[in-house]
Parts: sequence; structure tokens; C-alpha cells
Amino acid sequence: MLIELLIGILVLGVLCVAAGVKVVKQYERGVVFRFGRVQELTRGPGLTVIIPVVDRMRKVNLQIVTMPVPAQEGITRDNVTVRVDAVVYFRVEEPIRAIVNVEDYLFAVGQVAQTSLRSIIGKSDLDDLLSNRERLNQGLELMIDSPALGWGVHIDRVEIKDVSLPESMKRSIARQAEAERERRSRVISADGEFQASRRLADAAHVMADTPAALQLRLLETVVEVAAEKNSTLVLPFPVELLQFVDTIKHGATGAAEPSAEPEPEAELAEAERAAEREAELLGAKPEAELPQQRAAEPAEDAERSVLGIA
Repeated sequence: MLIELLIGILVLGVLCVAAGVKVVKQYERGVVFRFGRVQELTRGPGLTVIIPVVDRMRKVNLQIVTMPVPAQEGITRDNVTVRVDAVVYFRVEEPIRAIVNVEDYLFAVGQVAQTSLRSIIGKSDLDDLLSNRERLNQGLELMIDSPALGWGVHIDRVEIKDVSLPESMKRSIARQAEAERERRSRVISADGEFQASRRLADAAHVMADTPAALQLRLLETVVEVAAEKNSTLVLPFPVELLQFVDTIKHGATGAAEPSAEPEPEAELAEAERAAEREAELLGAKPEAELPQQRAAEPAEDAERSVLGIA
């Protein structure tokens, strides 16, 4: 009877010791509550012993937790409806605060991440969501980390994974990108034409100083054309000949125009010559004496009248 009692006590003691022995892993910390009061020191990794019935221990994982944030739909500052999802990386730095200050720190961090993501969508433009994600990630990290510090949780990183746009907006962005690329191509083409024109102008100045260079270039062009199609006959036509023809044309036009203008002067000269001839035939004096003759004519008429009266 006594032996059975000793065996029972021994078994009970073994069970109590087994219940009080706990194993804490390397990435965990144990928070011990004694009669409901939290102990200041946490239990490190390895084998630890607690008092059965008196103590309760909760293990807290110190690894970095990867939490996906469900896609949140919102309207950006420039009135575009988008759906954005993200991922949050965080870890527990103070196990006691993570257990005491918040009921479920995983659920709390998830809810804060969703609300912060909605808030950052409403404060940002569509272009920022598509191209400037690094700055938005930093702002989102600060928004989540502010309340998480009181829970003993540190936010390591926040990343925006994907931005979903409506199909109409995707088509609009595609048209905008196409127009931008078309503008760039036209600008590059115009710039190339400008540079080519300047090079051609420089080449023209060089050829103007050395006419032999123009002849060599002409021969090179003939060789290139003959290499492509041997049956083609190339007959160079010098540009100087066109300039010569143009000069002759302008000269002929300039000579014809003055001959048509002096017709009144020619008529006056011909009338003067006719008057001189008539004066020579009549034996009259030049036109300068005509006034004297006109003054003498009244005197002769007076003499004739006197004679008639006599």
C-alpha cells in the first residue's frame, strides 16, 4: 500500500515537472504570466521551467512576418478609379508589449495596412502610383509604423505590388504613350534634317571653293548608279548651265523693257527734225526768231492799209 502511494506521488511529481518544462525555439521568446501578472523578463531560447498552475507562458515569434494586404479600391486625387494591393513586412521587437497592449497584433497590423493603403491612394495621382512607387512606399511605411510602435511591432518594409486600372483608362494611357513616341520621332527626324542641312551647307561651301570636289562627287554618284543598274545611262547636267540660261533670260527681259518706254521722246525728236527741214525749205529763220517775225507782221499790215487809203 505504501509502495503504491509512493509510486503515485512519484508519477504526480513527474507529471508536474513535465508540465512545467517548456522548450523555447531560437526565433521565439516566452512571455510568462504569474497569477495573471506579466513577468518583466522574457524566457529566451532553450529549455525553461515554469510553475504549473501558477504560471502561464505565451510564445511570441520574432521572425519577419510577410502579410499581403488585400486589394483596395479607391479614387486617386485626379479622379481615377484604381485597385491597389500591397505587402507588408514586419517583426515583433518587444514581445511583452505585443502581447499586453494589443489583443491580436497580426490582425491589427493588417487593418492598419488596409486603411493606410486607402488613404495613400486618395492622396496620390495616377502617375505617382504608376511611376513613383518608392516615395509612396515610404509614406505608406510611415503611416503603418506610427501606431505599430505602441504595439511593440516594427514595420520593415511596405511594397505596392500591383495597380489595376479600368480598360478605358488603359486605352487612354496607350494612346498617350503612342502620341508621345510619335512626337519624339518627329523631333528626332527634324533634328536630323537640321544637322544634315548644316553639313550639306558646309559641304557646299567647300565645293564652291574647290570646283574639282564637285566634279569628283559627280563622278562618284555616276559610279554608284552604274553599280546598281548597268543598263542605266546617267547624263550629268551641270547646274552652271542653268544659271547661265537664267542670266541670259533676265538680260533679254531687261533690254526689252527700256526700248518700249522712250516712244514719246522719239516722236518729239522726229517732230523737231521735220520742223527744221520745213524751215530750211522755206528759207525761214530758226524757231528762235519767230517772235520777232510775229512782232513785224502788224507793222507791214499797217503800211499796206495806209497805201490802200492813199
